[in-house]
Amino acid sequence: MKTEKRNSRQKETLIKVLKYIKPYRFLMALTILMAVVSVVLTLYLPILTGDAVDRIAFIFDPSGLNVDVSAIWAGLFGILRKMGIVILLTAFTQWIMNVCNNRIVYNVIQDIRKKAFQRLEELPLKYLDAHSHGDIVSRVVADVDQFADGLLIGFTQLFTGIVTILGTLGFMLSVNVGITAVVVVITPVSLFVASFIAKKTFSMFKQQSETRGEQTALINEMIGNQKVVQAFNREDETLETFDEINGRLEKCSLRAIFFSSLTNPCTRFVNSLVYTGVGLTGALAVLNRGLSVGQLTCFLSYANQYTKPFNEISGVITELQNALACAARIFELIEEEPQEPDREDAVILSDVKGQVELENVSFSYVPEKNLIENLNLHVKPGQRIAIVGPTGCGKTTIINLLMRFYDVDSGEIAVDGSGIREITRKSLRTSYGMVLQDTWLKRGTIRDNITVGKPDASQEEVIAAAKASHAHSFIKRLPNGYDTVIGEDGGSLSGGQKQLLCITRVMLSLPPMLILDEATSSIDTRTEIKIQKAFAVMMEGRTSFIVAHRLSTIQNADVILVMKDGHIIEQGNHKELLAKNGFYAKLYNSQFAIA
Repeated sequence: MKTEKRNSRQKETLIKVLKYIKPYRFLMALTILMAVVSVVLTLYLPILTGDAVDRIAFIFDPSGLNVDVSAIWAGLFGILRKMGIVILLTAFTQWIMNVCNNRIVYNVIQDIRKKAFQRLEELPLKYLDAHSHGDIVSRVVADVDQFADGLLIGFTQLFTGIVTILGTLGFMLSVNVGITAVVVVITPVSLFVASFIAKKTFSMFKQQSETRGEQTALINEMIGNQKVVQAFNREDETLETFDEINGRLEKCSLRAIFFSSLTNPCTRFVNSLVYTGVGLTGALAVLNRGLSVGQLTCFLSYANQYTKPFNEISGVITELQNALACAARIFELIEEEPQEPDREDAVILSDVKGQVELENVSFSYVPEKNLIENLNLHVKPGQRIAIVGPTGCGKTTIINLLMRFYDVDSGEIAVDGSGIREITRKSLRTSYGMVLQDTWLKRGTIRDNITVGKPDASQEEVIAAAKASHAHSFIKRLPNGYDTVIGEDGGSLSGGQKQLLCITRVMLSLPPMLILDEATSSIDTRTEIKIQKAFAVMMEGRTSFIVAHRLSTIQNADVILVMKDGHIIEQGNHKELLAKNGFYAKLYNSQFAIA
């Protein structure tokens, strides 16, 4: 049952690979043609060699025959010229074939990587949240590289190997049927060896790829969180975890390599049997004058050429097993269900007023654990809505739902009277300016990072936004100012500087609605006071959602929503909520409590 399942999986993967190869069928046809020409020329060479041997035998042992030695020498030089031409043509056809193979493989790999990255852009956030980022990276990078290596070896050796076997049999049959029969009888042994190894190696190489992905995930995680690891003295524990995964990778790699390494010695043993069989039967035929010495030389050469492809194909099959195992993992990613596409009649938000309504909204990340239940909220245009509550109460989840990073399980969220499922994602998200606690900066210049939401912004607009966010002063001190190139995730910039750049990014695009999720958490108190004033100006007339733990920063909000366990338990402005002396009052007063 397991074998049938594995074979079925391999066939499915192979069919998918062939679909990616289909656009390059002209190159494929040219490859096959060059393989045929190359093999025919290669097989013609032993015939010329045999003729040359027979002519040399006549020269040194004419056996009393009245022959023209000078004519034989002239014929011998003619054969040598032919051999030189055949060798040059063979090299040229093999070069053309290799060029075509490389073009096919790297075009296919480019298409697969592009498709995989495109699917990453389309996948819902719940997939990315539920899967290790390191494993995803391993699929797109390492697995595709392994697949490319296997495919390249397959194309280079598989076609020529098959054509060589068929061609050699044809040439041998034309010379001597009996000796050819000996070769054919021994052949199934090689096929049995190749089949046995192929069955064993696929699952092993798949396990190797999965474990490698697990290792990449750990390394990726540790690089990104090395400060935390060192701060909590977790180096030894982390090393133990790495050693455990590395040990498993060593075991499954050794098993895969062991079985794949059986290929060469086993096939060489079969090759020796074939060569021995041809040598013995051929020698007897020469003694009985059924073959000439030149023909025996030709046959021995064919015996080598006939068995060599079996050796190569067995190795190719092992590489293809690895390639197909890696391909299966990348196709799993490509075939993941993408996020629900926008409807064909989806509305494009324009001239946004900022009226937001949540009607009986329920949502949970996992079905068995409820988070938000029957949430109702009506936000008027231009209102400032602060969301507060203990950790895990659903504050950031509401932001995810408003931006449609996740879709609600039931109920509806509407903007300006249109349900967000009926609005294009692009226009919905463009209508929000978002500053999160976790900053994101790409590799590029300071200006590139600020203009993410408005690529056509002028230098004057960029500087004005930076001054409003109080980022201009530190940007000026950088080596090249706004043209300073920063590394991935901000490089050597401080946490506060990164956050200032993210705030500048929003201030530049100035969308009709704002989401500020702990937007000033990494900024010093003095700068925060200045930015809060800038935010107040920016939020004027714009619907704004503010998530904050420091309640002193949201006292001027029009409405404060107090959340607990996914429900709004209190609602009102700062004074009203303090007067109620409820949960909000306790949260607020706890900030000033002396431990």
